[in-house]
Amino acid sequence: MQQEPYFFHNLNEEMRDGKRWLERTIVLAYAAAAGLSVVAFTLLAEAAFGLFERIFHYGGGWWVLLWMPAVTALAVWATRKWAPGAGGSGIPQVIATLEPSVDASLRKRFVSLWLSFAKIILASAGFLAGLSIGREGPSVQVAAGVMHSARRWLGPNSAINTHGLLVAGGAAGIAAAFNAPLAGVVFAIEELSRKLESRSSGLIIAAIVLAGLMGVSV
Repeated sequence: MQQEPYFFHNLNEEMRDGKRWLERTIVLAYAAAAGLSVVAFTLLAEAAFGLFERIFHYGGGWWVLLWMPAVTALAVWATRKWAPGAGGSGIPQVIATLEPSVDASLRKRFVSLWLSFAKIILASAGFLAGLSIGREGPSVQVAAGVMHSARRWLGPNSAINTHGLLVAGGAAGIAAAFNAPLAGVVFAIEELSRKLESRSSGLIIAAIVLAGLMGVSV
């Protein structure tokens, strides 16, 4: 006689696993923070570009001949001096950190809380200079850096590994930048990871959607 699965027993064991729920709470909290960081970047970038437009119209376009190269040179100098890992669009850097052969020390050169902060400031400086840059690529690196920092609070045997956090963070950046949570999930599967690990796929998708909802709500 085939036995029915012990649904209530398994549910009770799941609810009693306090460590697992703590890890889930940490991941979702960082997902919300990642979404809010992208929102902050969006607001700062739009304000910076608005200032550039006012300078452009105030000087009839002539001020830009001095303003654009000056601000661009300052941003490039600051990037090379303090945050070389923040250079570039952001998406290739996150994809590079997902390679299994990349060690932890090299990964920190492309994703970290410091680089997320630097990316927000430096990319906004690019908008201030009137450069033709987009927010989507930088948003991926910003959110990935925030999510990657959650690893320090998770145990060594956690079902959520560094790869899963980076996938969730990068996709969360897309979800928050476009105000489209489902687009973030698609981006995670198609661009960052061809498949999601079964142990953590539900939590990763929940983190991506939560980050996107934070962007939509704000």
